[in-house]
Amino acid sequence: MKSKGIRRFVMIVILMAVAAAVFAALLWFRVIKINHPDGLKGADISSYQGNTDWAELSKHMDFVFVKATEGSGSTDDMFVENFTGAKEAGLVTGAYHFFSFDSAGSTQAENFINALESTGMTDGMLPPVIDVELYGKYTKEPLSAEEAVPEIKAMISAIEEKYGAKPIIYTTMKTRTRYKEAFDGCMLWERNVFFRPLHNDWTFWQYSDSEKFGGYEGDEEFIDMNVFSGSMEDLEAITLSTR
Repeated sequence: MKSKGIRRFVMIVILMAVAAAVFAALLWFRVIKINHPDGLKGADISSYQGNTDWAELSKHMDFVFVKATEGSGSTDDMFVENFTGAKEAGLVTGAYHFFSFDSAGSTQAENFINALESTGMTDGMLPPVIDVELYGKYTKEPLSAEEAVPEIKAMISAIEEKYGAKPIIYTTMKTRTRYKEAFDGCMLWERNVFFRPLHNDWTFWQYSDSEKFGGYEGDEEFIDMNVFSGSMEDLEAITLSTR
């Protein structure tokens, strides 16, 4: 009897482990989606989504962040077209810069600001976003806080000086933990496509990277989706007046 009880217990443990592994796989491959937050929704878009019909895409969201630049010398091919198209479609619009750990923060800020100013439509935009996430070789060998934080701070300072407001910081749990001292006073846009963020101090939350809508045709079939932590009145209140 005792032997049967042990075997039964072992079998239950094995079945539970298999079920947990299957659930984790379904979650990882986005077959199951846990995140279904309420609130104002918005996408982040880049040239990977290709040509965009903003009149169509805007039906599915309230705001959008458009990729502008990366590092000190790269500008997204579709930035001006996407930025102006989104604003003309009536979306509350912002732009983001992908931060490079191989380039000075000051020159990255210059690249980003030049791109924003080239639109001629910065009035009423959301605060500029600095996307700080690990990539490439830095996923395994990230820079220390001593190396990265001064450059992130330099970029933050340059943007604040230009637009009179601190930028929004897009962050993951890893970069938030590692470089958090650089983000003081900045609104946070936190990525967690599996669960609700552990911290409740986020302003934007990227809750999905696998949504599909009509209105675009590009190499990337999925769109990242985000939720804002407040009302439309709150969202409009954080937009910038640059006139």
